[in-house]
Amino acid sequence: MAMKKKPVTGMKDILPREMEIRDYCIRQIKETYSGFGFTSIETPCVESIENLSSKQGGENEKLIFKILKRGEKLKLDEAKEEADLVDGGLRYDLTVPLCRFYSNNANDLPSPFKALQMGNVWRADRPQRGRYRQFMQCDIDILGEPGILAEIELILATTTLLGKLDFGNFTIRINDRRILKAMASYSGFDEADYDSVFIALDKMDKIGLDGVKEELVSAGYGEEKVDKYLELFAEGEKDTEAVRKLAGILGDNLSAEVAENLITIIESVDKAKTADFKLAFDPTLVRGMSYYTGPIFEISMDEYGGSVGGGGRYDEMIGRFTGQQTPACGFSIGFERIIMLLLERDFKVPGAGDKVVYMIEKGMPADKLSKILDKAAKLRIEGRTVNIVMMKKNKKFQKDQLTAEGYTDIVEFFADKEVE
Repeated sequence: MAMKKKPVTGMKDILPREMEIRDYCIRQIKETYSGFGFTSIETPCVESIENLSSKQGGENEKLIFKILKRGEKLKLDEAKEEADLVDGGLRYDLTVPLCRFYSNNANDLPSPFKALQMGNVWRADRPQRGRYRQFMQCDIDILGEPGILAEIELILATTTLLGKLDFGNFTIRINDRRILKAMASYSGFDEADYDSVFIALDKMDKIGLDGVKEELVSAGYGEEKVDKYLELFAEGEKDTEAVRKLAGILGDNLSAEVAENLITIIESVDKAKTADFKLAFDPTLVRGMSYYTGPIFEISMDEYGGSVGGGGRYDEMIGRFTGQQTPACGFSIGFERIIMLLLERDFKVPGAGDKVVYMIEKGMPADKLSKILDKAAKLRIEGRTVNIVMMKKNKKFQKDQLTAEGYTDIVEFFADKEVE
């Protein structure tokens, strides 16, 4: 039977054109984030299944690529349930591995610790535009900083990077999980119902207010309660005054400090930003992960039609490993979606310089070939890119291909002519 030449569903081969852009973006990411004091770390792609199934990853826990036990530990004939067969899984994000990493290495790390982590993650998801089953994530996190300086730094670092990658006029939507809970409490929902209410609210941009109402009423929540809840979203303002107004309505259901901190984040970022973007308060923003405990944020771009990154504060997650609460906040960019948008723009990597190709006729004498190799070596020392290829019969087609690859200077060498 012939072997399959296509990648596994939801995964892809990366061609040189895309790889050039990916490498450029990775360099920009490391340079920009290191300028904000973040340091690179790396964690294994495989995590213990107990960590991945800790009910912290929301819907992603249903999408884990699970790994069978190996060797003598795999006892198929004795297995009664999945837990008897599985002991690990491919990570579905970088946050769970980061929390385990910090818990294991905290004594050797500064406090606060500003981490940059890039790597592939895996989700058994339905592939679609900008979504794969294997994809690169890029996270920055600040661990050990309880104040809003962490949120401010994360937003500024991320937006500075996007500005360097030639993105502008995007929106950072921001909310706070405590505001979400206060709105639900004010409307009369029980705390046990919050998650199901938020799942419906998270669909607001797709089904609208009426759709959310229909879903909540169908779930058995009283119409009066639902109407009171949805009235809180009727206002169209997205600025700090909207935060103050909502805080006034919620009264004792929301701590005044929560609202003031959110306002300070918005105003501070707006004054210090260097990229072209808007920071908008959005009380419908939920973020799917149940581990978020405070401010949450998401990047929206019109040219994508959805989110290209997000994050928030997750102060309780590290404590599940250590038993001791550690403040934590992070921001992740959708690396694959950024790359996809750059490819669709036909993005040209800046500063690449002229690329030279030497086309050599077959039968080139050894002495002339040595001179050509010497010329190429000198140009490479100067920082130029020099590719050496054998000349084909169809030179026009060959040159067209080389030009498409970005070679701007094509030099031909013939066996019967001197090498200048």
